Amino acid sequence: MAQWTSAVGAAQLARLLTSQQNRPAGPGTKRPPAYRALADGIRLLVLEGRVPVAARLPAERELALALSVSRTTVATAYEALRTEGFLESRRGAGSWTAVPAGNPLPARGLEPLPPEALGSMIDLGTAALPAPEPWLTRAFQGALEELPPYAHTHGDYPAGLPALRAMIADRYTACGIATMPEQIMVTTGAMGAMDAICHLFAGRGERVAVESPSYANILQLMREAGARLVPVAMAEGLAGWDVDRWRQVLREAAPRLAYVVADFHNPTGALADEDQRRRLVDAARSAGTVLVADETMTELWLDDDLEMPRPVCAFDPAGSTVITVGSASKAFWAGMRIGWVRAAPDVIRSLVAARAYADLGTPVLEQLAVNWLFSTGGWEQAVELRRGQARENRDALVAAVRRELPGWEFEVPRGGLTLWVRTGGLSGSRLAEVGERVGVRVPSGPRFGVDGAFEGYVRLPFTVGGAVAEEAAVRLGAAARLVESGVTGAGESVRPFVA
Repeated sequence: MAQWTSAVGAAQLARLLTSQQNRPAGPGTKRPPAYRALADGIRLLVLEGRVPVAARLPAERELALALSVSRTTVATAYEALRTEGFLESRRGAGSWTAVPAGNPLPARGLEPLPPEALGSMIDLGTAALPAPEPWLTRAFQGALEELPPYAHTHGDYPAGLPALRAMIADRYTACGIATMPEQIMVTTGAMGAMDAICHLFAGRGERVAVESPSYANILQLMREAGARLVPVAMAEGLAGWDVDRWRQVLREAAPRLAYVVADFHNPTGALADEDQRRRLVDAARSAGTVLVADETMTELWLDDDLEMPRPVCAFDPAGSTVITVGSASKAFWAGMRIGWVRAAPDVIRSLVAARAYADLGTPVLEQLAVNWLFSTGGWEQAVELRRGQARENRDALVAAVRRELPGWEFEVPRGGLTLWVRTGGLSGSRLAEVGERVGVRVPSGPRFGVDGAFEGYVRLPFTVGGAVAEEAAVRLGAAARLVESGVTGAGESVRPFVA
């Protein structure tokens, strides 16, 4: 049986290889033999995630024609990649991309740093900000006032409190997407929503198409559910979604489920425009794939002149193709574990029925707190405060990284909480390891890929600003110098940071 899950056409691979040639070479760089340049180009595309792992490559003759080189050049390049562990082949099945055996691959997302360690470590591992006070306190005070009637019941609401379901439905309707409360299920955060969706639609062995890179914790949740992940490469920078590539993967791999973060994508920060959203929905509908749109970042636009596109579900208002996941955790506070699902009523009923064997329901007091925020206008004021914090942090972090690490490459997103950074050829995994020794914690690129891609990247969230952002960049610079010199950093001491 073939081991590939997607395919890269000859013309597409030729375009990707050509785009690499536009990158400046280092001074004194000698031009390698043609086969070596081709092998190195394909290897870099795999490591950067622009060509997914387990993607079938074109036949030697097809690629040779597309690149205007000899078939011998392509055959020799493929053989070099096989020797290095970046290509596997089987007679009758073709050749597909791989990563060398034995490479350490991070299996999980980065766990939050314990609060007691924050005095000595600058934590850039988690994309979450402190609570926007006084709105957190006011929300729970309001919730406590509303609690007595609910306290006289059993307290189990598998679909969520009726008042909150109606409020969330009204918010979609106000955006021009007619929604009934029966189309809403309240969950324990977005992770609770995704867990329920995966168990309903993506059982063990089912294929799930995911962006490459994508959100680390969701990737791990899907792995543990037994799904077979089919990565679809994002375009470089903030260009986002190559819809033609998505259409090809959905048609050829026939995944049961697809997962996208169209609003300030985690980790790249890309924002899908309306045409990309419409075409993604059309591609999923044509392939019979359920498209899950993660909207947890949607309200975190940071530039005042940005006009937000309509939600993905606006192009499938009945919910027959698109399932939307929302959450209070990113826009408000990570400790507010309230999420929701918007889908067709029959899908919601199935999710609710399956929930009886999971967590039964979501805490009532937190639901009442979110309902208070929505109904009083407190949500809009709290999110505006959150945007201001993230905007200041983003600008401070960008300036500091550009000053301390001028060789690192990134584009500044217009919203969200994350900066996706190419590390000038350094190993993101080594930077993460050495960084912790010098007092800064960052997640390496491979955490956001499938099977070892993105080794040359790190993710930097907008969670610190001012002097802390400047010190974080200084420590990242120190880690980079240690990695460049081949020093492990084991002898470096971690000093406490005082703002």
